[in-house]
Amino acid sequence: MSNSDRKPWWKMPIMWLVVGLPLASVVAGIGLVVIATRSGGADVVRDDVRRISQIQTANLGPDENARALGLSAVLRADEGVLEVIPATGDFARKATLHLALQHPSRGTEDLELDLPPSATGWRTEQAIDDGHDWIVELSAADGSWRLHGRLPKQQHATRLAPSLAQ
Repeated sequence: MSNSDRKPWWKMPIMWLVVGLPLASVVAGIGLVVIATRSGGADVVRDDVRRISQIQTANLGPDENARALGLSAVLRADEGVLEVIPATGDFARKATLHLALQHPSRGTEDLELDLPPSATGWRTEQAIDDGHDWIVELSAADGSWRLHGRLPKQQHATRLAPSLAQ
């Protein structure tokens, strides 16, 4: 075989494997890093969680207070209106409540709302997407108690209760 019979390297199929496979793995690795950083954390808990000796601890004081007060409520989401109606317990009826609606997987779609008092409970005008579930947290403006619930897809009302059992 003479020098004039040699093919350039880009015309040899084996060389495309030598160059292409490492290049494809680098591109795939960069793509995975981009996907991982854009998706946010995997932890959907909004609470401030402390990690001590590999044990996670969270403040359950607001949940205990809601249980002690016997609080529960109903959240109604219909026709561009969010309304909270007290069911049990002694709510401070003149106080504004804080409502957090969390998207189950995309934190950028979360909603934080303050609900002013109304004749039947607390109410604000806000349309929400009923095409997916919502994780719901209702709390006092000062954070002294909180109620939790889940608003399933295509459903327009849910019960909110303390996360700790009676």
